[in-house]
Amino acid sequence: MSDSSDLYVIIMAGGRGTRFWPRSRRSLPKQCLSLDGGRTLIQKTVDRVRPLAPAERVLVITAADMAGAIAEQLPELPAENILIEPEGRNTAPCVGWGVVEVRRRGGPDAVIAVLPADHLIEDEDALRADLSAAAAAARGTGALVTLGLTPTRPETGFGYLELGAPAGDWEGRTLRDVARFVEKPDAQTAEGYLAGGNHLWNAGMFVFTVSAAAAAFAEHLPETWAGLERLAAAPDALAEIYPTLEKISFDFGIMERASRVITCPSSPGWSDVGGWIAAGEHLPESELGRALVRAGVALDAGGCVVHAPNKLVALVGVQDLVIVDTGDALLVCRADQAQRVREVIEVLGARGLDDLL
Repeated sequence: MSDSSDLYVIIMAGGRGTRFWPRSRRSLPKQCLSLDGGRTLIQKTVDRVRPLAPAERVLVITAADMAGAIAEQLPELPAENILIEPEGRNTAPCVGWGVVEVRRRGGPDAVIAVLPADHLIEDEDALRADLSAAAAAARGTGALVTLGLTPTRPETGFGYLELGAPAGDWEGRTLRDVARFVEKPDAQTAEGYLAGGNHLWNAGMFVFTVSAAAAAFAEHLPETWAGLERLAAAPDALAEIYPTLEKISFDFGIMERASRVITCPSSPGWSDVGGWIAAGEHLPESELGRALVRAGVALDAGGCVVHAPNKLVALVGVQDLVIVDTGDALLVCRADQAQRVREVIEVLGARGLDDLL
């Protein structure tokens, strides 16, 4: 790996993970959860980048109602490295704030890796090598770099990157130009992408220099960048300035509009653990199916995802359920209905049951 003394890491930790209710709550969001009884998702995210960047160069951006839990879980980070948004404005303002903050600390030539807080990675060495190669490419080209994940199935829930010409070799990896960003496809199109081998999943992991990001913001989101420059000059005005920034994603506002984007193809055993079914793939195997329980009994039952760490769970004559127990709430649903957990959140909010959100 190349020298990473100029590398900073921004971890986006503002999402709430509503598909992980009832474990995920406003005060304890998805990234602060442990799926296997060990380190939490955000702790694992910080752990895996520490060989590339020390704690003082790892910044976490989050919301006020999550900041306490995140600070408690990451005592190794300086307090000033947890940046608290006064209001969620989607990912472009979040990344832009990180850019001006890294510029203040590391200057315009510093390199930034932007990562989500709530993903799982099986091969962390491979991911670090990919990030190091992407950083070398960002330094050498001034392009915006994204990690593109090799598809393992015809997924319709992710955006894709259509590959262009080879962009060059860095640290033993051949990076490719991104010909275009593709929105979430239908099933037939996704099958074609998988078979064709010319598309990668867009996983929302980016690498670029401060100067390249600043130029891209100034060109494509000039009003947002002007607000961020005001914020850089007057950090105490965060509560006044930040809520005025355009609410737009970094993908749509910057990456899809940028004049040159290149990608580092990556296969680190990635999962966004987007809901309980995906999480189940990382729970221990059990006669119940996949489960984290005190003990389990299955009679003519199985294929279930069960998260009830302190309980014996007995299943009789049922298949393909999701069961999550938190003491004050119990979720039971068919596996093919698990994405509807978000609707439960809407109903609870409408009924004024805010203590369960």
